Amino acid sequence: MAENRFARTAARFAAHQDAHAAELSERVQHFVLPRGDERAIDVGCGAGALALALAPHVREVVGVDPVEELLELARERAPANATFVRGDGTALEFPDGSFDLAGTIRTLHHVHRPELVIAELARVTRPGGRILVIDQLAPVDPLEALAVDRFERARDPGHMRLLPDIDLRQLYEANGLVLSRTDRVEEVRDLREFLDLAGCTGTERERAEALAPHGHEVFRAVLGWYLLERRFA
Repeated sequence: MAENRFARTAARFAAHQDAHAAELSERVQHFVLPRGDERAIDVGCGAGALALALAPHVREVVGVDPVEELLELARERAPANATFVRGDGTALEFPDGSFDLAGTIRTLHHVHRPELVIAELARVTRPGGRILVIDQLAPVDPLEALAVDRFERARDPGHMRLLPDIDLRQLYEANGLVLSRTDRVEEVRDLREFLDLAGCTGTERERAEALAPHGHEVFRAVLGWYLLERRFA
């Protein structure tokens, strides 16, 4: 169902991505500080937001996603050093230590078992390589987190569950990843545009609007940015 939803809204999603591409590229460059010679991978790449942000600053980048319609849009935007392939982020078809830099953006909350994505990111990154994870964070208060997840699932049936910062940190530690840099970015989104982006219409839209935790005008989200290092094999 999630893949079908992404396929239906692919063009709208790509247009939204394009509008914010320069901002994301600048923020990624300053946060990651790539050397320029890395081979990178973007897991759950969608229409290629992170891969395209990295492409001017690395030697090569590969984007992986299960939705072919999104991959086609990514390929339309791709420079010569970026390629996009269909694949499953929980079972990547790359050998251990294939990449110097691995990343994923806004992916974990769409995955039934996000721990497998973190494990695969760690596996395909060479010892000494780095991993970038960007995702929306669950509120610390459990009841508030439950309310946000209910709204997100009403807006987008592909939504599984937001993870709080502490859960993400435990996943990093379990995979031998050492946190070298972190940041939090608050986003204030127009609720109507946010629902449009997800292709949320009809009775589903009415339900999502009724569940919106911050009223009927805006939705507030906090993104966690994590830069990690894989310290051992």
